[in-house]
Formats: sequence, C-alpha cells, structure tokens
Amino acid sequence: MGTRKVAIITGGSQGIGAGLVEGYRELGYAVVANSRSIAPADSTEADLVTVAGDISDPEVAERVFATAIAKFGRVDTLVNNAGVFIAKPFVDYTQEDYDNALRVNLGGFFHVTQKAVAHMAERGSGHVVNVTTTLVENASSSVPSALASLTKGGLSSVVKSLAIEYASRGVRVNAVSPGIIKTPLHPEEAFDTYAALHPVGRMGEIDDIVRGVLYLEQAPFVTGEFLHVDGGQSAGA
Repeated sequence: MGTRKVAIITGGSQGIGAGLVEGYRELGYAVVANSRSIAPADSTEADLVTVAGDISDPEVAERVFATAIAKFGRVDTLVNNAGVFIAKPFVDYTQEDYDNALRVNLGGFFHVTQKAVAHMAERGSGHVVNVTTTLVENASSSVPSALASLTKGGLSSVVKSLAIEYASRGVRVNAVSPGIIKTPLHPEEAFDTYAALHPVGRMGEIDDIVRGVLYLEQAPFVTGEFLHVDGGQSAGA
C-alpha cells in the first residue's frame, strides 16, 4: 500500500468538483475523480485518475472505489460533491425531477460511501465530506428548494449519525454547506440577483468552497461538523 494519501471526488468534472480535484492535488493527494462526463486524465498525470459514469449506479460506485485501490492502494478521503439542484415551486416538480434528485443526491452518496467507510474503518482512519446547501437549513423565499431540502437534507442529517458511529474507528464525517457559488450552473445575468441573497453582498467563488473542504481535511479534531461557506446566509438576513 502506498504512502501518498488518496481522495475520491465525485462530480469532479467542472465547477466546485474540478476545484476540489486541483485543491487536493495541490495538497499532495492522489485523486480519483468521477462524473458522468469526465474526460480521461492525461497519461502523464500520475496523481490523477478519472472514472466516467453515474455515481448513483452501484456498479459505477464499485468501479470508482476499485480504481482507487488498484491504482493507489488506499482511500483516505471521499468528497461527495455530485448533486443536482432543481429550483421549482413544489407543486411543479415532476416524477422525473423527484427520481433524478433522489438517484443522484442520495444514491450517489450511499453506494460509494458504504465502500469507502468500510475500507477506512478497517484501516483505522479516513474522512468523508458531504457537500450540501445552506438552503437545507435556511430556506429563501427567492429560491424554491423543497426537493433540494428533501435530498441534500438527507446528506446533512447523516453526517452526525456517521460521525458518531465511526468516531471510535478513526473515521471523521463532516459537511460543507455552500451558499450560491459562481459555477457553470448559474447564468451570469443572474449573478447580481444571487449576490443580493447573501448578507456579504456577493456570490461565493469556487475557491471559497475548496478552502472550506481543505480546512476540514486538515482539522483532525473536527467531526460531525457543518461548515457554512455561505456569505452569512446561515446567520440571518
């Protein structure tokens, strides 16, 4: 088994996920990155492997985890970043919207996290980070988010449960709760509107979330924690 630490990052092809891939590599980690459309890694990049596929599929989850073990011999960190956000009035959600949110936001967490936690507990160390949303705890009249709250709320709820269940076995579990971040998901023409939703008066940058996740990565006494990186949204309007 190699000595270099290894991180699995889901939803790693763009936006926050791509930022996390680079952040962990800069920290000295080898990275296994996954998303449905992720491009093959450059063969000259010895510290990066990509695995394309839908992480909510148990077979893809198995392939992502198995690739990390086969290539690097271990998994130290799992960042559950893959997710979908569908902003609609509650009564307008379709069955397809519902199925998609549950499949990606919850199924995409469940299968790969089971495999990673079993491995980490056996090794006696590891770290899981769930990327959620501040809207789970602090709803906004400007952003309808019931389906995100239903599913990302599950990712939030499980943090303390897993943190306590595996604390004695060396596995930490935390969450980062972002505000609205400048990513390809949001059109530029909406930036001013989104900025006004944060008490600090601006949207977050991808690097803000990366810094938050890497803080938790380097804080060995922190588990069961929700780090709000949301420009003050969680503190109040």
